[in-house]
Amino acid sequence: MPTKRDIKRAGLIGFGIQRSLTPAMHMREGSALGLDYRYELIDLNERKLTPDALESLVVEAEEQGLCGLNITYPCKQKIIPLLSDLSDDARKLGAVNTVVLRDGKRIGHNTDWWGFAEGLQRQLPNADLTDVVQIGAGGAGAATAFAVLQLGAKALTVFDIDEARSAELAALMGELFPQAVVRAGQDLGGAMAKATGLVHATPMGMDKHPGMPLSADLLHPSLWVAEIVYFPLETALVQAAQQRGCQVANGGGMAVFQAVGAFSLFTGLPPDARRMLAHFKELTGSTVNDLARRA
Repeated sequence: MPTKRDIKRAGLIGFGIQRSLTPAMHMREGSALGLDYRYELIDLNERKLTPDALESLVVEAEEQGLCGLNITYPCKQKIIPLLSDLSDDARKLGAVNTVVLRDGKRIGHNTDWWGFAEGLQRQLPNADLTDVVQIGAGGAGAATAFAVLQLGAKALTVFDIDEARSAELAALMGELFPQAVVRAGQDLGGAMAKATGLVHATPMGMDKHPGMPLSADLLHPSLWVAEIVYFPLETALVQAAQQRGCQVANGGGMAVFQAVGAFSLFTGLPPDARRMLAHFKELTGSTVNDLARRA
């Protein structure tokens, strides 16, 4: 058995995060590596707070000696003005999901994009990236857009309830990936008819945000569908896509691999991705064989 050699404390800030598996994954891996690792939930909903309380929550975390914070909906972009510096990826994306608190500094990182890319490649290694539609242009959407373009998407059409936000994200990704056609969408039905893949990057489908981001009638068997929501793992979108014969990548991949990246940043130790995948399977009762294949 490993000998306890260090104490680490971290936390997750977000809305409606009581079912998050991030704390369990971090603490189990910390224990396996000989750390006394404690990871807490800082739920805006439970505390009856808004994102305006972010600064005070970060100060509270620093005063309590936390080594880092994960950041989720709706704070991935709102956290940026409170940080000392950003990693290159986080600066490009304009979104942060991991903040390292060290030596009085707050350094923002983005492990979401790599986590999503890993999950997509492992679950759908042959996904056709010719023409991808994405719903959601917030902090998570920035990461997933970056990921599919990094993986070689030839075209990406971004939709969001806030059209200005989808236009802004499309412009940013177009600058970062000039070889691809990146646009803000206007006609979801038309885009879906010719799409080879769909990325869902909004909170819809979570326990606190039930429902689907589009009509199930727009799904067709030649389409692959990638979800970012993982609690529940079987969202309404995942279920509808499976019923219509689509290949599906659930949100488990992004959940595990963003945690792999964040754990390394928080602790300075390399986690065992295969072990974390196995723990995720244990926690959810899900099949992660495809995810674990190349761990």
